[in-house]
Amino acid sequence: MTQHIVAAFHEQAALCEAVGSAFTATVLRSLASTLNRDTQTGRAILDWAGDPMADALKLRIAGGLHALSQSGQDAELSKHYAGKLGDIDAILRRVLRQWDAKLLPWLNSPPQTNEVGRSGMLWPGVMAVAAQYGPRIELLELGTSAGLNLNMDRFGYDLCGLKSGDQSSPVQLRPDWTGPPPTIAPVTITARRGVDVNPLDASRDDVAERLIAYVWPDQIARLARIEAAIALARHHPLVVDKADAADWIEAHLAVPQEEAVTRLVFHSIVLQYLPPASRKRVVNAILAAGAAATATRPLAWLSMEFTGPVKSEAELRLQCWPNIRGNELIATVHPHGASITWAGAA
Repeated sequence: MTQHIVAAFHEQAALCEAVGSAFTATVLRSLASTLNRDTQTGRAILDWAGDPMADALKLRIAGGLHALSQSGQDAELSKHYAGKLGDIDAILRRVLRQWDAKLLPWLNSPPQTNEVGRSGMLWPGVMAVAAQYGPRIELLELGTSAGLNLNMDRFGYDLCGLKSGDQSSPVQLRPDWTGPPPTIAPVTITARRGVDVNPLDASRDDVAERLIAYVWPDQIARLARIEAAIALARHHPLVVDKADAADWIEAHLAVPQEEAVTRLVFHSIVLQYLPPASRKRVVNAILAAGAAATATRPLAWLSMEFTGPVKSEAELRLQCWPNIRGNELIATVHPHGASITWAGAA
């Protein structure tokens, strides 16, 4: 294995440990030492032409292995993933040979985790917008995957001891909270729509299984959340368009929303996956629409993204127009929504 691939697997393993998944870290370190050129999957990983970190190469194969363990087709792997530990190196060597054809397609696309816990980070920002402009909000999400977070108003929240959202929802989010309490404001979602280059239909069993496979297997609370969110999405179907993010946001922002409705563009851990030219177009489209926003048709931009080399913490930023707040850091957050350090939205 080339050295930069080895380094990427070890770097991702350290990140997994930092955000609470020691099991996934062990699997990735084992892969770093066991992958070879005897299989198509091994050769595809070793000969990867792109950036293994930016392309989430390690998490692609991790998702494939988790899916295989869930299927029950390989009893030894399933037992290992269920906590009955064995020799992980020996297990993976055999699994990579035996299930080569099944694992190889998992390298074709990056993970689409659709992490529901991120709504616990985003919702305080949405309420800050509602407190400023009024409760009626239209949601536009970039990198939507299956659209689970478009249902954020249908989740329940406990934020620093303050309740919000639907307290009877099967999805309840209680992130560890540091900092001042958020502003609790009523929110009415008037419309919601998302975009993804590969939208997923959560009503399909195979898609649901894929979404669950990208959640790290030792993170039981995350698994329970996404299963509940998938069930909720099946009762409240969501519109996710298949399109380039830049083309889509330019087109949607060119059409004014209804009066007395705030249009809110949001995304969570998405921009890193966009080509630089598309990323620039997305930002320019939002800034241009912001410049044209009015008091009766305001615009808000809520962004949860990594901003540096450390991937164990993301920044939650909020920008609103006309001229209310400019690219304000309102929180630093755990990438899966486990914790938030709230600075507040002035």
